[in-house]
Amino acid sequence: MRSEANLVPQNTNSENPIAHRIWSAKYQYRSQGRAVDQTVSDTWKRVAHGLTENEKPSDRQAVASQFYDAMASYKLLPGGRILSGCGTARDVTLSNTFVMQEIPDSVEGIMDTAKQAALTMKMGGGIGFDFSTLRPKGTGVAGLDCPAAGPLAAMDICNSVCKMVVSGMGRGAMMATLRCDHPDIEAFISAKEASAELRNFNLSVMITDDFMEAVRKNDDWNLTWNGWTLRQIKARELWDKILTTNYETAEPGVLFIDRINTLNTLNYLESISSTNSCAEQPLPPNGTCPLASINLARLVRSPFQPGATMDLEELKRLAKIAVRMLDNAIDVSRFAVEAQKGEAQAKRRIGIGVTGVADALMMLGLRYGSEPAAEVLTQWMRTLQNATYLASSKLAAERGSFPLFDSTRHQKHENIRKLDPDVRQAIMRNGLRNGLLTTIAPTGTTSMYAGNVSSGIEPIFSASYQRLFSNPDGSKSLEAVEDYAIWLHRRIFGEDAALPEAFVTAMDLEPADHVAMQAAAQAWVDSGISKTVNCPVDMPFELFKDVYMKAYDSGCKGCTTFRPNAVTGSILST
Repeated sequence: MRSEANLVPQNTNSENPIAHRIWSAKYQYRSQGRAVDQTVSDTWKRVAHGLTENEKPSDRQAVASQFYDAMASYKLLPGGRILSGCGTARDVTLSNTFVMQEIPDSVEGIMDTAKQAALTMKMGGGIGFDFSTLRPKGTGVAGLDCPAAGPLAAMDICNSVCKMVVSGMGRGAMMATLRCDHPDIEAFISAKEASAELRNFNLSVMITDDFMEAVRKNDDWNLTWNGWTLRQIKARELWDKILTTNYETAEPGVLFIDRINTLNTLNYLESISSTNSCAEQPLPPNGTCPLASINLARLVRSPFQPGATMDLEELKRLAKIAVRMLDNAIDVSRFAVEAQKGEAQAKRRIGIGVTGVADALMMLGLRYGSEPAAEVLTQWMRTLQNATYLASSKLAAERGSFPLFDSTRHQKHENIRKLDPDVRQAIMRNGLRNGLLTTIAPTGTTSMYAGNVSSGIEPIFSASYQRLFSNPDGSKSLEAVEDYAIWLHRRIFGEDAALPEAFVTAMDLEPADHVAMQAAAQAWVDSGISKTVNCPVDMPFELFKDVYMKAYDSGCKGCTTFRPNAVTGSILST
């Protein structure tokens, strides 16, 4: 057995060809065909120094060293936009997540929004739109004496814009939302079935509490526009249509929009009606947020041993670094639209999350989805939430609270009232630098970059698998990938050692296990969570429907499922 000190490589990319390939394709800075970043260390240095441009000159080197050490150890992973864009001459944003302006119900308003979307995607941002503000198809257009084209026609325009815009950072991704009481909701639900042209969109229906109550009672449900009821349908019939389409095609997802707004600490300043493309970041119009994740797989002491523990003090230390890092990112980032910059700086929203959760649980001997695993995840997220708020309060003492901070109204929110007493006292004393602080993003590419740790709070897909990669010339290739925790276990115990009992994959789990983990994390995450509930292909539809009701009843802010089918395909295969 090798000594534990030698188990974790200092440079993941030197031992992991997939990680090196991702670095080379996604994060290595090249200018006019010339490699500026010669090594991974150069990338860390570039990002670390780029994120200190707003620091006092006397502090920059010390802060950059903190950032560098946290990233180079693969313990703190900034979002892909920061890794690829910070410290470069590229005209790009450092935020992954955006929601566009509230779309005016006019041709001019739609086209203006499409233009803003094009500029945002050109700079590398993934975006969301709420199309609920647009009048239903067939209703009259004042002054033109003609019927309106409706929200789906506007989606076609935005989809065409997305197809056109390909930045050096990759192709844009979009989220479209529509309220469950919009008269065009049925057409929206089946939009991607009816049109092969909307593949750049993810779809989510905004579900209200009143609608869920109507589903339980099988009441009538009004489809309204500007206060007028245009049609009536049974709520349960509409609910079944949403879930039937999802069962067959994995879309649309659902967002429990009333809960999202109720649990938004900034609800005294804003109303949310959409999310970014992966749904982890509910945002107001013109909202944006930089992201980073703490890699829990690197924080387990004595992995796979009886005394294995999570280093919570290290988690707190990294949380403090992450708060400063992302707060700096707001100031050094570029923005495509002035309103986005104003929104970012007025509320200073950031999104710190975790990745490597499933790997960390396996190292501790805990089965993903079990009650002990959910309890431990809740503990980790509570620690992170308190640590980020304490760090933001201390940063407010140094730099000032975010400009729109209302101490009295902010502290009345349940997200603040449930924090630890010392954290609440610090907020009362200093205020808060950041309006919101925690988010769990999907982290697919950055997690692979860190040695293929499990992504976000998702379970392990497989001990090893084939992943489909896009090559620079447009071709595709399959590459073998091994999960980080499995790699580490084999390093310790040998290639032929039996895997621990705690090892489970996504498809070993019941859907209820996925929902339990999402709900456990959501209790201590003030924004959203990107999470997919994997469902077996032979799952009966009635049981599938229960997944969504359990997600609602357990406090989740939304639900997305994946059931293997011919429509969606997969980029992974065992």
